Amino acid sequence: MSAMTPQIAPSAAARVNPVAKLGAALVISVTLLLSVDIVSASVALVLTLALVAFAGLRARSFWIRTAPVWFAAPFAAITTILYGEDSGAQVAQLGIATISEGSLLLGVAIMLRVLAIGIPGVVLMATTDPTELADGLSQVARLPARFVLGGLAGMRMIGLFIDDWRAMARARRARGVADTGAIRRFASQAFALLVLAIRRGSKLATAMEAKGFGAASTRTWARESTFGWPETLLVGIGVVIAGAAVVSAVIAGTWSFVLG
Repeated sequence: MSAMTPQIAPSAAARVNPVAKLGAALVISVTLLLSVDIVSASVALVLTLALVAFAGLRARSFWIRTAPVWFAAPFAAITTILYGEDSGAQVAQLGIATISEGSLLLGVAIMLRVLAIGIPGVVLMATTDPTELADGLSQVARLPARFVLGGLAGMRMIGLFIDDWRAMARARRARGVADTGAIRRFASQAFALLVLAIRRGSKLATAMEAKGFGAASTRTWARESTFGWPETLLVGIGVVIAGAAVVSAVIAGTWSFVLG
């Protein structure tokens, strides 16, 4: 299976309505954005990682899907440490950049916050089928069906980009036009992929309109999307994690409301 395809083991999280997963991740993310401190981010990250095993995502798929988050978090920390606002004693001097105790703590807090916000969203949505998500957004969240179905069609096309890229690379190599510089080759191939995507999107939009997907009348759904006690429980777990993070930070005296 490719990296674009979820490797989901049977689990309770995989059967929960995607709207509940989205809501739980949103509660945690919004709460962590209210303060930049180490304690709240650490508590949220630890509690989230403790629940990852129950998501049903295989280890290989977990590391592949969360790799961008693990990669981005240290870079966010390094940038903050080097160029963040200095406070407290100076720790080191690297050219024009200075590292202080305050910028060091802030950088660590930013890194933990990126991980605590990114990992729950990636894990929860990795156990979600796009069609089920579209059903939930339309039937439970009451979003416009035309917008949701258009987004679903676009998501279905994302996986084709990788195959198209590989096919174009092989075709260009066979015609002998892939021997130019790496930057020029990438730019020309990316432009060709953009043109192909626009043409395919236009054809798909025309086909969907012809089949009645853009009708203004109330539509019916082949699959019923419900919101019951498992969904309520998952959202409640998100609220508990967010609450535990806030309470821990307040008790430790590190909570700093960013809007205050």
